[in-house]
Amino acid sequence: MIKIWGQSVGATGTCRHYHSELDVVALQCAGCQRYYACYQCHDELENHVFQPASTSAGKPVLCGACQTLLTYEEYQLGVCPACQHPFNPGCALHHDRYFQ
Repeated sequence: MIKIWGQSVGATGTCRHYHSELDVVALQCAGCQRYYACYQCHDELENHVFQPASTSAGKPVLCGACQTLLTYEEYQLGVCPACQHPFNPGCALHHDRYFQ
């Protein structure tokens, strides 16, 4: 099982900042390579700011519902291709924080 880092992380990767049933995505910081529930959790717990992953980099997304690692393209489908759990469409507002 891949650890999802953050503040008050729930079983599916929710955190104290984002905790709806759709907030099941953990994103990988390009700097420390850890999967975090959100950039705010990362920045509160690490000694560096969240560094966005390249959209062509490996599998920078983790589905907290089923623990499947996803490519950027798979994440963009809006649902996990492995378990069909929907992702929060509001995360698009933070795209530039997570991907470059």
